[in-house]
Amino acid sequence: MPEAAFPGAGPGDAGFAVYVHWPFCAAKCPYCDFNSHVRHGGVDALGFADAIVAELEYNAARLAGEPARAVRSIFFGGGTPSLMPPEAVARIISTVSRLWPLEADCEITLEANPSSVEAGRFRGYRDAGVNRVSLGVQSLIDEQLRFLGRLHDRAQALAALEVAHATFPRVSFDMIYARPGQDAAAWRAELAEALSLAGEHLSLYQLTIEPDTQFARLHEAGRLVVPDADLARELYDVTQEMTAHAGLPAYEVSNHARPGAQSRHNMVYWTCGDFVGVGPGAHGRLTLSGERYATACERNPEAWLGRVNASGHGMVVDDRLARDEIADEYLLMGLRLATGIDTERFAEMAGRPLDPERIADLEAHGMVARVGNRGLRVTAEGFPVLNAVVADLAA
Repeated sequence: MPEAAFPGAGPGDAGFAVYVHWPFCAAKCPYCDFNSHVRHGGVDALGFADAIVAELEYNAARLAGEPARAVRSIFFGGGTPSLMPPEAVARIISTVSRLWPLEADCEITLEANPSSVEAGRFRGYRDAGVNRVSLGVQSLIDEQLRFLGRLHDRAQALAALEVAHATFPRVSFDMIYARPGQDAAAWRAELAEALSLAGEHLSLYQLTIEPDTQFARLHEAGRLVVPDADLARELYDVTQEMTAHAGLPAYEVSNHARPGAQSRHNMVYWTCGDFVGVGPGAHGRLTLSGERYATACERNPEAWLGRVNASGHGMVVDDRLARDEIADEYLLMGLRLATGIDTERFAEMAGRPLDPERIADLEAHGMVARVGNRGLRVTAEGFPVLNAVVADLAA
């Protein structure tokens, strides 16, 4: 692979994005550790949208002295952004385009749950400027959807996909596998159907037990048993085999796309580009006067709103990253990609090269492979133990 093929290898190549976090959900899924909240008394959606606009304006003022950047991607995540009124989405998108130029093919994604999909609302999002939707389908089996705490059923998932494909030029959806009791044959059948419904992009996640979730409590009590390491690996291998055969190979550990259809927003993350993060619990990475900063907003929605109303932003973390922190983040994120990392970019960030002996040892064990003169990627054998590979290289 030629050196120019590495995403983010050159100055500014990693891109600039805006992440908008909408923290509200109709129900909390038992596996979810995201910053999501249920408000049975209703939400002042337009009031929260006004506060997001204010926080965008604060970030734009902060970046005013920096070189001009064009926005490659806007991403509405959550939570459940498809609970937002289309006029709120339109206001936020128009604010971003007022504050920064948009790249000609700027990707504007909105996450949606099938239970909240309405054709009229989706047309409203499309009119607002959304050109990509990501649906949280998670399973195509009613029993499994109930186990996962989802509010939709199979019929709603299929209907939502039909509406999405008819409304947006780009569609992705998520599935969760390695569920209790699932074997390779069952996953093959379900994944085959998912691939028949897919357009250009699929996100396929192994079920993980996250701390402070309902599933974590059930797991600790012995009431929820996930597949063991050998079965999880078999399910992962089935996933790689079938997606590649269908023309949607993995470009990242859990993400699969047709050529050219990778999520531009996530590529900004994984190649250590800059992104503004607004909304309750949103994170960001910004370069200011040559220094890279990690930002994070107050997680509680009402507390965040109070902070924005008082000072124009809800930021509670604004830390300058040390050189080794920046390099380690590039290593951790970049090795998730099938293309791997640019080792010269790492050395420039860290002020030191990666240890050639560690690379040679991992290469001898089939965990990593060199790409050209300066590239390094994790192999198919290494991806299932990615965290261990990264830890070894970073040590």
